[in-house]
Amino acid sequence: MKSVLVIGMGKFGKFLATKLQELDNDVMVIDKDEAIIEDIASRFANAQIGDCTNPDVLRALGVDEFDVCFVAFDENFQSSLEITSLLSEMGAKKIVSMASRETQAKFLLQVGASEVVYPEKDIAETLAVKYSSSNIFDYFPLTDEYSIVEIPILPEWTGKTIAKVDVRKNHNLNILAIKNNGELLPSPNPDYCFLPDDHIIVLGNQNEVLAIASKTEK
Repeated sequence: MKSVLVIGMGKFGKFLATKLQELDNDVMVIDKDEAIIEDIASRFANAQIGDCTNPDVLRALGVDEFDVCFVAFDENFQSSLEITSLLSEMGAKKIVSMASRETQAKFLLQVGASEVVYPEKDIAETLAVKYSSSNIFDYFPLTDEYSIVEIPILPEWTGKTIAKVDVRKNHNLNILAIKNNGELLPSPNPDYCFLPDDHIIVLGNQNEVLAIASKTEK
């Protein structure tokens, strides 16, 4: 469990704080809009009203005691920049700020953000890859080139072992797990024999994965 501060209760901030709390983290949320805080107060044990561009407000929160501080503004980049800078000056351990463009990310990193996230960009890219093929069932990008993807096996693999198919050598992919009818087999042995309806969860180059997925499309 981590102690987390989420600044800004727009759509992204609310979803983020809710999920963090579901994962048993100790979450404090804050927004300058009193109506927003009143609306969500019943869902969070620690919900505060305050303008975090004011150094006194941030200082009163004890930002250096949180494991992570999220600056989760949907639109107001100027406020995001000011708050990120103040958090850094006050010794926040880890600052994760939200951006919509690379130029924003550059400035946020310069003033003290530990990491910058692009929620809209990341979602758009994930959806684009996932729905570019009817046989990509799940997709998690790791870098610009490498991803973790769930795809069906090629028909000719049925009845053969992982060692026989040698996906790593022949397709430059690493099999992390086998999925069949909702059952997950992590780190399968090389002697595992593929079944007709198997899906593989692989780590590899995005282009290599898409090439395999395209071969399985009907």
